[in-house]
Amino acid sequence: MGENGLTGGCPCGAVRYRLDALPTDANICHCRMCQKALGSPFGAFAAVPIGRLTFTRGAPKFYRSSAIAERGFCPDCGTPLTYSGLNSPRVSVTICSLDEPEAVAPTSQLDADNALTWLGACLTTPNTQVADWLKSKQVADIASRQHPDHD
Repeated sequence: MGENGLTGGCPCGAVRYRLDALPTDANICHCRMCQKALGSPFGAFAAVPIGRLTFTRGAPKFYRSSAIAERGFCPDCGTPLTYSGLNSPRVSVTICSLDEPEAVAPTSQLDADNALTWLGACLTTPNTQVADWLKSKQVADIASRQHPDHD
């Protein structure tokens, strides 16, 4: 973690944040609510005390996804950014919304018994580099509109 903490945000750049503490309890969650909320086979999260998360640009909107938790997301592009138990002193950020997602590695899983059956096999399928895939589609430049992984 740099002297200014870990930073992150959404792809459109409307919401940016800083963590002033090293995240702990990093995990991946295979529950169906996380799958639907993130549109992914699992969610990857890491927690900090609530007061150690500062939004430096914009602010997320929140969706109470269950009787016990809410999820924060960018109101402009919809990117999932946070998960927090109601009345919890901690908040989790989505690890891949960090500018340096390699800085925090999950150390546990939740609900692994409900992982999608095809997940393990999927990770062993043939790989194509994005540049090669774009070339096969005859796309010279994608002209990304994604906010860079820094301010």
